[in-house]
Amino acid sequence: MRIAEIERNTKETKIKCKLNLDGEGKINIETKIGFFNHMINTFAKHAGFDLDFYCDGDTSVDMHHTVEDSGIVLGQALYKALGTRENILRYQSFTMAMDDALVMCAVDISNRSYYESNAKFERDLVGEFETQCVDEFFKSFSDNAKINLHFVVLRGENAHHIIEAMFKSLAKCIKDSIKIDPNLKGSLTTKGVL
Repeated sequence: MRIAEIERNTKETKIKCKLNLDGEGKINIETKIGFFNHMINTFAKHAGFDLDFYCDGDTSVDMHHTVEDSGIVLGQALYKALGTRENILRYQSFTMAMDDALVMCAVDISNRSYYESNAKFERDLVGEFETQCVDEFFKSFSDNAKINLHFVVLRGENAHHIIEAMFKSLAKCIKDSIKIDPNLKGSLTTKGVL
């Protein structure tokens, strides 16, 4: 079973996470930020994960620590749950349409982190969620999962739709790139190990 449990406690956040990559869609999320709850729930649902995720952060300061640290913990959980990465398909790209938004995501489960995105938002907030935290989450996630993660926003005006298309397209890419191919012998790399 590809399962990981991570607990991270700092002066700014207290986070507990249990992730099952081969789950049945059992999801419980609480971050104290409504839109962020929605995005993590969306990510887990579309990736087909079981996810229990609880974050008690200093949202009275702002949401930056909660969002960034959540990316750290979810990335660590994915990294740990993947284990040796043997026999996984490794690469994936997907273009997600969501109303006015069209977002392409590409990932490489490479054991090397890199993040790039051209997403720009005309609004500072979606609900109470600060749009400048979008990059903070995805960069923290990719750094700690040790994956290459790229987003290209092809079009879109509604910030909610763009952000949600980013989370959904990432979910689809992760779901497909971590599939086990029984015909693969070891890791999909000429180096012999990821």
